[in-house]
Amino acid sequence: MATAFWPTAEHWSVEIPLDTPHPRVAALAGHGWLQLSNAPFEVPDSEFLSLEYMDWKSGGDTNFAPIATADGELDCRGFWNDGDERPDKDARFTTNADKCPTLRTYVESIGANFGRVRIIKLEPQDHETAMRSFHRDDNNRFNPPDQGWVVRSWFELTDNPDSYMLLMESGPDGLPDPTTESRIPLGKGARVVVDTQRLWHVVVHPGSAPRYALITSFESGPNLTRWIESQRH
Repeated sequence: MATAFWPTAEHWSVEIPLDTPHPRVAALAGHGWLQLSNAPFEVPDSEFLSLEYMDWKSGGDTNFAPIATADGELDCRGFWNDGDERPDKDARFTTNADKCPTLRTYVESIGANFGRVRIIKLEPQDHETAMRSFHRDDNNRFNPPDQGWVVRSWFELTDNPDSYMLLMESGPDGLPDPTTESRIPLGKGARVVVDTQRLWHVVVHPGSAPRYALITSFESGPNLTRWIESQRH
């Protein structure tokens, strides 16, 4: 689909490293993402609607409810704070975690080291608007090269079958390559693991109400690999 906006070589994502020696999840090697089976359980609406949200913009008009952060405080920033720089893992639960026991148990049950755990509330945005937020994530800043590569998982909490995650690889110029486009539908219960440092990504959400989803950073390793294999279609 043609768009009037396209990232340029000055986009901050272009400078984020792609090729590093970090161990990675083999199942993501081919495309950088993997759709899992839908969640086999229901999450009560109260577990995400009653949380404390913060005005934090990422990927559009968004608010986030932090469930786990670097220090357990309600904070949407990355883990590389001045004087306390660390990779996006070894997180601590916030006060929001007490209000969403189903989601907390879900994250813990995966068994992998996790970093930021957040609920995203995304207001409706069409393709053109979403493309203005197209980006790659800086997930592995300060991550020692012999430790697992940090990826992210999504778990859709509201039903938005016409919404989709738009993904692209980088081309030789470091910018998104349209020939590699993938679209992942976001119906309720949909789950996907994405190497968001590798792939440009954004969600197109043409609905009339906010979309809610759980986003979790996980360290690649045997535990994450075992969980992914157990949850595949």
